[in-house]
Amino acid sequence: MKWETDWKLDTDTFTNKGGREYNEDFADSRIGEKSAFFVVADGLGGHRGGDLASRCVVETLTTAWEEDTAGNVRKDWLEKQILMANSALLNLQRASAAAMKSTVAVLWLDGHTAAWAHVGDSRIYHLSGGRIRLLTDDHSVTFKKFKAGEITKNAMHDDEDRARLLRAVGDENCLPDCAALSETHPVRPGDAFLLCTDGFWEHMCDEEILVDYLKSESATQWGQLMMLRVMRRLHPDSDNLTFTVIVAADIQSPWEQRSLLLK
Repeated sequence: MKWETDWKLDTDTFTNKGGREYNEDFADSRIGEKSAFFVVADGLGGHRGGDLASRCVVETLTTAWEEDTAGNVRKDWLEKQILMANSALLNLQRASAAAMKSTVAVLWLDGHTAAWAHVGDSRIYHLSGGRIRLLTDDHSVTFKKFKAGEITKNAMHDDEDRARLLRAVGDENCLPDCAALSETHPVRPGDAFLLCTDGFWEHMCDEEILVDYLKSESATQWGQLMMLRVMRRLHPDSDNLTFTVIVAADIQSPWEQRSLLLK
């Protein structure tokens, strides 16, 4: 890649059907010479419904990115393309007479800039300077209860309303949330991003995600450490889980940032 930065991308994707018979999650990415694009989606609607929905959304978005790789990172583009993916999924619903829907989380990196968008409860985290920050607010009843102070952060994992989504791709009134890193807080060497479905984050706390990142020497190792934690916590009815890890690894001293922060 010909990134005009002092870092290079180190990425990996992990997925598991959990305790379900089939996997309705879908993830994909595109890495060009000057920008990269990552998408994670969680399909809703049962076999041959949810899996078709998530694939439809992801493929619509990656195709749009491939046709517009010359453009700069911009959150308005993400919003427009998610709405296009929503139209594609609505057409698929009508053609198949199925009420299939999907969540989506999208990240676009371009030099030192990052933009992202999401619908539903698939999440995007940003790790920087030894800290972790959730960039997205779940579009769910449970997250709304958390923001209102009705339940604690830890209680969200087991809340009875966690599966009740307030927004999804495949709704007539689909509304994505979009944002970008400010110019005063660009992507730097050692920064990392995590895109994941709820089947992953329900088994992990933020501190565990950060610790496993700081202990790792590659994106693959980071993902493996988190998978070890999650697999021990799965139960027979566990949801599908999928996540993509992206690290801006220092070109001169890859992963040096983690060793410095651990001292």
